[in-house]
Amino acid sequence: MKVLFVGPSLPDARRLVAEDMIIRPPAMQGDVRLAVDEGARAIGLIDGAFEYVAPVWHKEILYSLSKGVAVFGAASMGALRAAECHAFGMTGVGEIFAAYANETLVDDADVALLHGPEELGYVAITIPMVNVDATVTSCCAHGLICGEETRHLKESARSLFFKVRSWNAIIANCSEIAGARANELLRILHHNYVDQKRADAMALIDALRQADTYPPPIRFEFNRTSLWRDG
Repeated sequence: MKVLFVGPSLPDARRLVAEDMIIRPPAMQGDVRLAVDEGARAIGLIDGAFEYVAPVWHKEILYSLSKGVAVFGAASMGALRAAECHAFGMTGVGEIFAAYANETLVDDADVALLHGPEELGYVAITIPMVNVDATVTSCCAHGLICGEETRHLKESARSLFFKVRSWNAIIANCSEIAGARANELLRILHHNYVDQKRADAMALIDALRQADTYPPPIRFEFNRTSLWRDG
């Protein structure tokens, strides 16, 4: 049994995965442990809840690995936990994981966004910083925006709270860009949007399909602390 925790990073995941994968909503604390106890042999963690509930606990990932379960992480909460737990055998996938693992990214809010509920397809309301970085960097590489505009846009975006970060808000917050160029930049950024979270989520699904070929190495002894036993 393979279990995939996913939501706003890949709203259409159900039509993209094989029948042997069980799709579950963004993971909360205890969900990964429950999946293992229910018989999961491979787990993909993409999205996780964090603001109003307890997030996925590192200890339950270690528990999974100690049971011989392959655990993959990418794109969002999965990338964060993979960067924190890869030394113990969790497999990180994608560009966002790599950036956290090498500490190019350090702020966990860089993957956060405001979105609608599952019933509305997790519709995105704001833009995560990782997608801003990917989009602006790509536009600069293709000569659509200059280096100075790239710097101003990234600085503006990073100064905004994740719940208000949109292309309109980013440009409105950037005093160095105004007038006709602001309107042109909006068109460029919308037209050339890079959804890095989606790309990394797709890469995780590919890895999860091949999970049987990735036996997780056991690099530690799982310690059943009193907090774990009482949890």
